[in-house]
Amino acid sequence: MGKSGGLRAGTRYAFARGFKNTGMIALSTYLQQYKVGDIVDIRANGAQQKGMPHKIYHGKTGIVYNVTKSSVGVIVHKKVGHRYLEKRVNIRIEHIHHSKCREEFIRRVKENAEKKKENAEKKKAAKAAGETVHLKRQIALPRDARTVSTEDNKPQTLVPLPYETTI
Repeated sequence: MGKSGGLRAGTRYAFARGFKNTGMIALSTYLQQYKVGDIVDIRANGAQQKGMPHKIYHGKTGIVYNVTKSSVGVIVHKKVGHRYLEKRVNIRIEHIHHSKCREEFIRRVKENAEKKKENAEKKKAAKAAGETVHLKRQIALPRDARTVSTEDNKPQTLVPLPYETTI
């Protein structure tokens, strides 16, 4: 027998709601504000079938290019054969969430702005001394070498205990 390949084939778990997460969609979902240029994650919500994206886009990240009353347009890169095509998908807001992929970057930008204000005087002094003050992330350097002494730490031989069948 052939396998049916309908629109929602193979989505039993992808579109299912989580445990104790069923029922009405929370109002906070509708109160989210999306602007053009926002990065969003597409996660289809099984409670709302209208405006649901195709299963191919479930779990993908895209950029908002259009905002309407109850939906947003998202640009997603879809792999077709050996290339990636830019697809423009219109999705209702129940099926998207703000992506957290840029939170660390934005936090670092704010920290660097504060450091620049603090380091303005340090930079002048460092420039005079011929040094540089870096705000970029530094790579993790190798750990320092250590020596292990066996003087007071004699090696121990570990032997498994014999199996006993006493009841």
